Amino acid sequence: MAKTIKEINAKIKNGEVVVVTAEEIIELVNKQGIEKTAKEVDVVTTGTFAPMCSSGAYFNIGHSKPRIKLGGGLCKINDIPAYTGFAAVDIYLGAAALPDDDPRNKVYPGEFRYGGGHVIQELVEGRDVFLQATAYGTDCYPRKHLETRLNLKDLNEAVLFNIRNCYQNYNVAVNLSERMIYTYMGVLKPNLGNANYCSAGQLSPLLNDPYYKTIGIGTKIFLGGGIGYIIWHGTQHNPAVKRTDNGVPINPAGTLAVIGDLKQMKPGWLMGTSMLGYGATLTVGIGVPIPILDEEICRYAAVSDEEIYTQIVDYSRVYPQGGLRILGQVNYAQLKSGSIIIKDKMIPTGALSSYSKAKEITEELKSWIQKGEFELTEPVAPLPGVESGYCFKPLKERPILEKGR
Repeated sequence: MAKTIKEINAKIKNGEVVVVTAEEIIELVNKQGIEKTAKEVDVVTTGTFAPMCSSGAYFNIGHSKPRIKLGGGLCKINDIPAYTGFAAVDIYLGAAALPDDDPRNKVYPGEFRYGGGHVIQELVEGRDVFLQATAYGTDCYPRKHLETRLNLKDLNEAVLFNIRNCYQNYNVAVNLSERMIYTYMGVLKPNLGNANYCSAGQLSPLLNDPYYKTIGIGTKIFLGGGIGYIIWHGTQHNPAVKRTDNGVPINPAGTLAVIGDLKQMKPGWLMGTSMLGYGATLTVGIGVPIPILDEEICRYAAVSDEEIYTQIVDYSRVYPQGGLRILGQVNYAQLKSGSIIIKDKMIPTGALSSYSKAKEITEELKSWIQKGEFELTEPVAPLPGVESGYCFKPLKERPILEKGR
């Protein structure tokens, strides 16, 4: 018999809810089967902790005396440029933003020691940051210069707003060239010297709900150690990809756009990250509860690393040029074993995501639900699924014509 989210929330309020992590449900299903487990278990908690470049935060800093209009002006926080194209004192800081004096890759490979993600981390840690702004001045906003210190507790609004997080599966990156390369998948050694991947596998939220049957717009989540929400599908959302019989996509598929109050978030769950030779980013902790409404959802949530396959891609030539050729497929159990075989060669593997931290998130979210501190939400709308026909399209490049043509 199917359950409802309303019924599960009633159990949470009464202290009767049965919650297990995405790791624990695998063992339960193996021991007692899908039917019994689906009846017993109400919620499965999932989690991931990994670099997520399409992240950032927006702030309202409050009005100064005299007032200043940041919109159309220039603004930096700890020398990191923030976007001001909104209104008077609303700004957005991207996780990948860099200071103007960073040499980038002019001195190759660049170290990218400090970026927008590091500023966000410092704010969550309660540290002061330094804001500098210049404006053009208006009759109603006459001030043209502002320098001040900001602290998270003093800001009117401080909101983490990430437009693409929680990729549903991702490539394994390798390097077929004869030189070291530096990518968002980490440092890749020449001649298949290593293979890097970035997913929590069996703990990852969208791999436990591959067709987005419970995860949708309005779903309440663990975000950065606080509470957040899924507010849309993320950029590059691509559900219409090849999938295995259990619904798991074998290459990058769905993504999430998420939002939450930065003031609720905790140090350790949002970490500024430097990627050698690539750039700066933010490592984000996200956990999503999956209500076990029926046996089908239970079966998806019990997916194991052995059942989750992904593709191996050359990041020296094929990926940079937009090619599609893959070198093979492996599952996450093989990746987590420490080595895989590519072209008859044993290749060491490394993870950019932290399985241990993802597991901590599943346990923390489980504890919140058991204590009655976190109830589930009913999505107000589904994410675009396989049947929607929605797919991520590459740039359609068009020739630039001379004037008059």
